[in-house]
Amino acid sequence: MSARTGGGRCGMPRTTPRDWIRAAERGAPEEQWTLLCFLARRDVEIDETELHAAIRRAELLLAAGGDPHRPLELYGRAVTALADDLDEPPAREQLAAGLDALTTEVAGLRGATEALRLLRSDGDLAWQCFAMALLADALTGDD
Repeated sequence: MSARTGGGRCGMPRTTPRDWIRAAERGAPEEQWTLLCFLARRDVEIDETELHAAIRRAELLLAAGGDPHRPLELYGRAVTALADDLDEPPAREQLAAGLDALTTEVAGLRGATEALRLLRSDGDLAWQCFAMALLADALTGDD
């Protein structure tokens, strides 16, 4: 999910959060939610050692479940285990603040505004989507 990869309409690169949000508006709700949490993650502080260990455990769960390259499932074992491993009240509060900070990015985008409203009202869903975003990012190898 690097902001430098992929292209928008007419071959224009998606370089701003709003570009990515606009592009995801026609996607599945889970993809929209995960993208918003991916963008909000910059406000969440998690110890790097703890993060890498939790991601490694989630990757092992994916591999143990068969094809490690199959699409991630929001409530699958790997994503849920990662969410549980990293779940701390301060991190959840930071994610909520990061989501709040996206309000201006979604202004005027009806689908994204609704997706953000849902995430802000459902902390458990937001945390699960955050874990999915972290795992997806780790699996792409884009750091």
